[in-house]
Amino acid sequence: MKVLVPVKRVIDYNVKARVKSDQTGVDLANVKMSMNPFDEIAVEEAVRMREKGVATEVVAVSIGPVQAQETLRTALAMGADRAILVQTTDDLEPLAVAKVLKAIVAEESPDLVVMGKQAIDGDNAATGQMLAAILDWPQATFASAIEVSGNKAKVTREVDGGLQTLELDLPAVITADLRLNEPRYASLPNIMKAKKKPLDVKELASLGVDTAPRLKVVKVTEPPKRAGGIKVETAADLVSKLKNEAGVL
Repeated sequence: MKVLVPVKRVIDYNVKARVKSDQTGVDLANVKMSMNPFDEIAVEEAVRMREKGVATEVVAVSIGPVQAQETLRTALAMGADRAILVQTTDDLEPLAVAKVLKAIVAEESPDLVVMGKQAIDGDNAATGQMLAAILDWPQATFASAIEVSGNKAKVTREVDGGLQTLELDLPAVITADLRLNEPRYASLPNIMKAKKKPLDVKELASLGVDTAPRLKVVKVTEPPKRAGGIKVETAADLVSKLKNEAGVL
């Protein structure tokens, strides 16, 4: 069974994002970048499947600039067998990403696509669902446990009321939630081995996919700074301030 794992290069989760002075987007200059944390979880799960003998090959794919090769090398160091970079400097929308991944799926013919439930930069949480829709494949989102047996996958997913268990026919798309696993740290020997693993680079234009934007970013701003709290003497004072000053009652 072949598992395809899309990964995205994003601002490291430890870094505080800064907005550009012209408010057109987030400033990426001289900022540490790393693999999207949810995608790390997806890579870990795919590698565990191969280690259990469920999967025979794990292929990591990323869409982005040449620097995204570093992200793919991280996936290879974690245990992926090979990688594909669809090179572009454009910041693609979720629908465009799903279309590109559909083209890669057509070339690779994977039995399962495991990906992060969302990227921490755009926070759209839409690409996995869109990919499943345009592939006409079953999908299970926000997975906290995955069991693959034969041509079926049993997925436990997190919902508002608790947990829901689904059984999917393969091929399928599964998106990983935070509690699916704890990603491993790549060891130095595996980092060195990753440099020799195959990494194929394709130009976006070669796939013949319509990635024209459907959305326009009007303005990007930082959230307002939180005001300091105050103490009140009585419950009546609290109700009065909530009603007259905060306007929430």
